[in-house]
Amino acid sequence: MKYIVVTGGVVSGLGKGVTISSMGRLLQASGLRVTAVKIDPYLNVDAGTMSPFEHGEVFVLRDGGESDLDLGNYERFLGIELTSDHNLTTGKVYRKVILAERRGDYLGKTVQVVPHITDTIQDWLEKVAYIPVDGTGKEADICLIEVGGTVGDIESSVFLEALRQFQFRVGHDNFCLCFVSLVPVLSDEQKTKPTQHGVRDLRSLGLSPSIIFCRSTEPLQEPTKQKISNFCHVQAKNVLSVHDVNNVYFVPGLLQEQNLHEILGKELCLDKPLNPDLGSWTTMAHSIELASHTVTIALIGKYTGLQDSYLSVIKPCVMRQSHATYLEDEKEEGYIGSWDKLKASDGVIVPGGFGQRGWEGKILAAKYCRENRKPILGVCLGFQAMVVEYARNVLGIDQADSTEFEESTPEPFVFFMPEIDKETMGGTMRLGARTTKFTHTLADGSMSVSQRLYGGKEMVSERHRHRYEVNPEKVDAVHDGGLRFVGRDETGERMEIAELPQSEHPYYLGCQFHPEFLSRPLKPSPPFYGLILAATGMLEDHLQSVL
Repeated sequence: MKYIVVTGGVVSGLGKGVTISSMGRLLQASGLRVTAVKIDPYLNVDAGTMSPFEHGEVFVLRDGGESDLDLGNYERFLGIELTSDHNLTTGKVYRKVILAERRGDYLGKTVQVVPHITDTIQDWLEKVAYIPVDGTGKEADICLIEVGGTVGDIESSVFLEALRQFQFRVGHDNFCLCFVSLVPVLSDEQKTKPTQHGVRDLRSLGLSPSIIFCRSTEPLQEPTKQKISNFCHVQAKNVLSVHDVNNVYFVPGLLQEQNLHEILGKELCLDKPLNPDLGSWTTMAHSIELASHTVTIALIGKYTGLQDSYLSVIKPCVMRQSHATYLEDEKEEGYIGSWDKLKASDGVIVPGGFGQRGWEGKILAAKYCRENRKPILGVCLGFQAMVVEYARNVLGIDQADSTEFEESTPEPFVFFMPEIDKETMGGTMRLGARTTKFTHTLADGSMSVSQRLYGGKEMVSERHRHRYEVNPEKVDAVHDGGLRFVGRDETGERMEIAELPQSEHPYYLGCQFHPEFLSRPLKPSPPFYGLILAATGMLEDHLQSVL
């Protein structure tokens, strides 16, 4: 097994995740199998209990693991399916060691950071590297490891010490360390001091990078590259420019142009030269720039102050964000602007979320889209809002609500799932991949739009993250009233997809699962793809071509 480790310096948020994903794409295009691990040096066991404002989106993995959003980048770029073990946190490591100590596994020894914590980290990395992730059942050739945070952080020091030891465990020919740094421009000059200091800190820990990726607004100048080479003990050809591009899907090609594949082949002593063929990937990246028509999608969210909060939702399509709370009250400063964005959009997404704030705004958005035949996709909480809105305004049940926001409501159309633990927050939701069966046709006997978008499949697997669901006792009233539950779980008791017939609405679809987690650049999620097609007036032509 070969290992490529990526660390970063100066500031966080430089794009280590995109850089490592692009590197992996380049290796895949050369015929190699890759896997990826993200190290997050926080004490949380996982990202599940973190606010989107604090850490960005929580990305849900197939096995139900709630992870850092960078694992979403890995899956999207590389077309692999990772597990919760591929996200390694300080909390997970210390929990494992402490439980082992309580069992007496250390046979009375004093348990210390070195060697017990660092050994656990190394064992974890080595074990996870061999888990097949690309659907072939075969082990990867190369494991990509991203260390979160920045070099010099107290939190990441134990992981860097573990990696210092790890390079000797796996051997020099099987270990390549990369460093991502910021090259700011001041007074029209590219400054190298931040990179120099970052590498110096890294080397003081016993780790010396073989490749330096320089993030900058403009391409790295040759004098800048040479200066970094001289002061950071790295060959000039191994100092690569990762400057701003129109979209992140150009980054693999950018790295190929600078011969990263040749550099990696040499550093890892690979048996044969790498000759990447990015083919369809490059075509896809350019097609985004060559688009001849633009549609505007409004995102009616709660965490619109931070784009990373809805990263997976935003990836399938570019959109304007409107805060759901602003739709509720005319006295709100953003009331008019939010409604203007909603009304001017070609389509609407009402995404998931937790808590009371913005709930009524999501319901109002669903009502407007239903009454004005505007294409809309509701996801998770957005799906629940569409059900409650329909019950209130079509079925005439004014008190219809979710017990998440009105626990004593006499008309609980959405309620807490009975098997979920109310006392424990982390890892207790209905999480991960679950099956949805298309078992209900529309009133006229035709196949539902959602089933047609999925190519006529009888069942699909999508990822979930929720504690509340549509109340089974209210299903018949909604379904018979016109909002059809066309997708349900294997038992038929849990509602997964609801939609209005095309005769009533061009695209009114909600799903309890999160289809954005399986959307890929070369294979877009069917519900999101359907929304874009409906927004451009091309949905019917597409459906006829599919079935």
